[in-house]
Amino acid sequence: MQPKTIAALLCGLMLSLSAPARAADIVSVGSVDATSANLWPLHIAIKNGYFDAANIKIDLVFAQSNASVIQQLAAGSYEVAPSAGIVDPIRAIDKGAPVALVRIVIQAPPYALLAKPAIKKIEDLKGKTIIIGGPKDITRIFTERMLAPHGLKSGDYDYVYAGATSARFSALKSGAVDAALLTMPYNFFAETEGFTNLGFTFNYLPGMPFAGMAVNRPWASAHADVLKRFMDAYNKGVAWFDDPKNREGAVKIQLATSKIEQADVEKAYDFLHSKNLFEPTGKVSKEKVGTVIDALRALGDVSADLTVDRVLLPGVTQISN
Repeated sequence: MQPKTIAALLCGLMLSLSAPARAADIVSVGSVDATSANLWPLHIAIKNGYFDAANIKIDLVFAQSNASVIQQLAAGSYEVAPSAGIVDPIRAIDKGAPVALVRIVIQAPPYALLAKPAIKKIEDLKGKTIIIGGPKDITRIFTERMLAPHGLKSGDYDYVYAGATSARFSALKSGAVDAALLTMPYNFFAETEGFTNLGFTFNYLPGMPFAGMAVNRPWASAHADVLKRFMDAYNKGVAWFDDPKNREGAVKIQLATSKIEQADVEKAYDFLHSKNLFEPTGKVSKEKVGTVIDALRALGDVSADLTVDRVLLPGVTQISN
């Protein structure tokens, strides 16, 4: 090899070694409750280094309610809402907010209705107080779909509200309410405390997705590559959760986040895993999103001309067959 060639190669090597690594892309992520099992794949992706490998740094911020998360997402304070209750981005989009749905996260509502020990069946909730997420929260749709087949209609019971499932559990435990709609692992935790499980919402709404990943449209348009890397890393978190050999590791990650008893976290894992509640493909069923829109339209919450296509982000949202 000629001396000039060797010198050029050495020079190139030195330049490559001295070149600083490209700074990680910071993605501001908004959610309601740090302890919720809904964030499990995100925490897995963070802990296992999938975002690091994608050169993404997660700035995880929490708000008091799902509606607040979407408001801040629309305003650009957050860029991604990884596990938003699906009705809030749909409502926001209907009103013109620059928000889009890019993924289904949880395929059916994983809530349970827990009640004071003296309440043994749903019919016993007549005249009682139930705590849900909010007056226009998705938890209201879930609750009313559970109660209606048992002869209870709006006005037969009273609502109070708290956006985080941990706060609803605290209200139930304190005796301030008669029943609470809780997601995992708090529903299992409540059962160990002696509260009555009146049933799971997915038995009443098997075709209605519960949570989705929403994004700020202007940010997504300007950072398409970052969003793709974010979603790829998140999908790895879902796949890792779904692999049965990772059960022990997944439980440890959620324990570190939730501070809930290990037995309750294990129940949550087994339940989510056995029911295949985390959507594994990263794709969106237009039919199922349409089911949510129809439910909101029946409540008068969205306009008659809202279509599924308006909710999705062309070129990013993958559509299932």
